Amino acid sequence: MTYLLLFYEFFKTGLFAVGGGLATLPFIYDIAVRYPEWINMNDISNMIAVSESTPGPMGVNMATFTGFTTAGVFGALSATIGLVVPSVIIIIIIAHYLKKFEESQIVQDIFYGLRPAVAGLIAVAAYQVIKVTILTLDLYNETKNLMNLVDIKALILCAVTLVLLYIKPLKKVHPIIYILCGAIIGIFIF
Repeated sequence: MTYLLLFYEFFKTGLFAVGGGLATLPFIYDIAVRYPEWINMNDISNMIAVSESTPGPMGVNMATFTGFTTAGVFGALSATIGLVVPSVIIIIIIAHYLKKFEESQIVQDIFYGLRPAVAGLIAVAAYQVIKVTILTLDLYNETKNLMNLVDIKALILCAVTLVLLYIKPLKKVHPIIYILCGAIIGIFIF
């Protein structure tokens, strides 16, 4: 039963998360709220970090992680297949009718209308990532002290990273160097 439920939940995610890996985050948060025994908010922040630094699509990595921690290898397969199947079905349909889709004004209008939805999903995902990584809402709610609203170390690390990305000679540094430096800093500072 768990395998079917994993497949079903990630099938819905794959069907409606148009726009890539970050667009899956609102759906993953929804799954975490409805199935806290599967994943929690801490798991999601770890999944984001690992999914962004490992090969493969972010959504697939998160589905695999959730399925594996919930129900082992077959759970990982169920969740991953559930996430991918809608895209495969849509691609097969589009490939079959490519010429008609390509020239249809209705299809062009639909894709134009999807843009704001994708932007909205990505904005929600960005807010959720900021909420988990930089904001410390639980501590603030306990103390009602404004200084406890933001994790200062995380904010400084984010600001330093953004500044480094805009220094011209550092733009040529391979992204894996930034990932390794972030991992080392995370081990020693956080």
